[in-house]
Amino acid sequence: MTATVLSGKELSKTLSDELSVKVAAFKDEFGYAPTIAVVRAGEDPASASYARAIEKAAAGRGMAYQLHTLPENASQSEIVALVRELNADHSIHGIMVQEPLPKGIDEAAVKDALSPDKDVDGVHPVNAGRLTQVAPAGRPPMVGPFFVPATPAGGLEILKRNHVEIKGKHAVVVGRSNIVGKPMAMLLLRESATVTICHSQTSDLAAVCRTGDILCAAVGRAQMIRGDWIKPGAVVIDFGVNFVDGQMCGDVAFAETVEVASMITPVPGGTGPMTNVMLLSNVVEAAKNQAT
Repeated sequence: MTATVLSGKELSKTLSDELSVKVAAFKDEFGYAPTIAVVRAGEDPASASYARAIEKAAAGRGMAYQLHTLPENASQSEIVALVRELNADHSIHGIMVQEPLPKGIDEAAVKDALSPDKDVDGVHPVNAGRLTQVAPAGRPPMVGPFFVPATPAGGLEILKRNHVEIKGKHAVVVGRSNIVGKPMAMLLLRESATVTICHSQTSDLAAVCRTGDILCAAVGRAQMIRGDWIKPGAVVIDFGVNFVDGQMCGDVAFAETVEVASMITPVPGGTGPMTNVMLLSNVVEAAKNQAT
């Protein structure tokens, strides 16, 4: 068996085209563009590169972008004050605070300062809480609007767009971070999968992974998950971004796993390209919510 490679790069192009149509319709109806503001303290190279990628993606879809930078020595009160200023600015529909924040800054306090209605990165406790409380898909949600972190949202979109059956399947999520592992588990649970969350303290992790019809890797260790950890015919979603000898690779040993799984996302070119388009989709939804 050789797995079907699920290209997030190709899917992101399709979603970008769909997003452009939504943005054009929004502008026709309301007369202005959905706008995202990015907040950064310091000049971390990876953060700066990501901000430029968001700016390029937003411009390509007809959206507006603002970058608000503070110096590396910015105080917590200065960062919180900027976030609150953007909360109150009706021309801003989505806010993303880039990490890492400077040393000594309480990240939780900065996230708490965000308006949940503009938290398009899905990091505010209200958005995280609503994700855990939302009813299964197909039922009334029973909670107010909320936003999901873009990376797991992109992973779920890959599954759904490739017609992967989720309902009733056993999904194993390796990783318990607030930005990927936990929200991905909640998204799969909402789609009526039976979900197991694994982590560094899981006993016999390989054996648990072998039970997964769907395996999501978000542990942050290069090629930790080997081919013989995979249930034959499983669908593998690899969120890992690691570098070995200057080459990007995932958390899954791709060359081994592609011979066992039925479908697998590559690294690079899998979940990564989906992140920006899912983030901007959240901005458009936020703009709609604020306009109505």
